[in-house]
Amino acid sequence: MYIDLIVIVVLLLIVVFCFRRFSSFVYSFAIIDIFLRILNFIRYNLPIKDIQNLLSKYFPGSIEVVIRGYSSGIIETILMWAYTILYAIFLSYVVKTFIRKKK
Repeated sequence: MYIDLIVIVVLLLIVVFCFRRFSSFVYSFAIIDIFLRILNFIRYNLPIKDIQNLLSKYFPGSIEVVIRGYSSGIIETILMWAYTILYAIFLSYVVKTFIRKKK
């Protein structure tokens, strides 16, 4: 039902209330999405039916899948642009960190 959406929103809200920094929100957003994508990869590439069924039942493929599953039309377009912008911000944080570590 809406359990996957609720869990993702609650996790992001906990991060916002605990850390209160936009960068923490962006990092947690990316961490959750990357974790879901890794589980999705495991689901499709591990030939054990029980694990595949467990992962497909309880974990969405990514945050993008959740957005597309629970919205449509202009709301979906706005959310997908927000998703893309958050990933662009995450990429800028990672590049800045990479450049700082290189010096």
